[in-house]
Amino acid sequence: MALLEVKDISVAYGGIQALQGVSLHVDKGEVVTIIGANGAGKSSLLNAISSMVPYHKGEITYQGEKLPDKPYKVVAQGIVQVPEGRQVFANLNVEENLRIGAYLRQDKDGIERDLEDVYTRFPRLRERKQQFAGSLSGGEQQMLVIGRGLMARPGVLLLDEPSLGLAPLLVAEIFRIVNDINQEGTTLLLVEQNARKALAVADRAYVLETGKIIREGSGIDLLSDPSVQEAYLGTKRSE
Repeated sequence: MALLEVKDISVAYGGIQALQGVSLHVDKGEVVTIIGANGAGKSSLLNAISSMVPYHKGEITYQGEKLPDKPYKVVAQGIVQVPEGRQVFANLNVEENLRIGAYLRQDKDGIERDLEDVYTRFPRLRERKQQFAGSLSGGEQQMLVIGRGLMARPGVLLLDEPSLGLAPLLVAEIFRIVNDINQEGTTLLLVEQNARKALAVADRAYVLETGKIIREGSGIDLLSDPSVQEAYLGTKRSE
């Protein structure tokens, strides 16, 4: 049984169809990547899983049970989204932002251990723990929102464009962090425009185009697929 399963869902905004009959699954321990152009529906898919937007067809299940229709209940079930755009609480300091990630938890000792784990993983956050989050660099803010997501102890962590707007060296660091998090046992569903990097860390991947899944396979297979290379990796087919 899949850990997280999306079954034939559709999402519309007014008269605009964002997702049309999308199905995918994520197994425990995997990194599953979704690639696609701007407007393909990638963020809509994550928002539907998180119950941030409603879907009018299909079903989304976690551990075989249908996910609830309230975002905080989805988090309580174990699905945690790290949103696109490094959405920090700018006027709170780093540690306050991290503790917000654990707002549904009651295990005080566990929260303190996880906070120390986040600081160990991201030493720059420890150095800046009393600094306002809005004053951090883009890379530091991305580390902060990932750390905040981990503070919820997710069963599946949804990452929406974690490398967006970052310099190449920081992009490499973010993907190293993504790989490390997975190697330590966290299941990941990753939406990312940097298709080459995203496919390189993926166990499996899906290509989303105009709201539909048009291709799926292992990360390695899609990296070597000529149509994927041409559309998303900037590689021209040989004549």
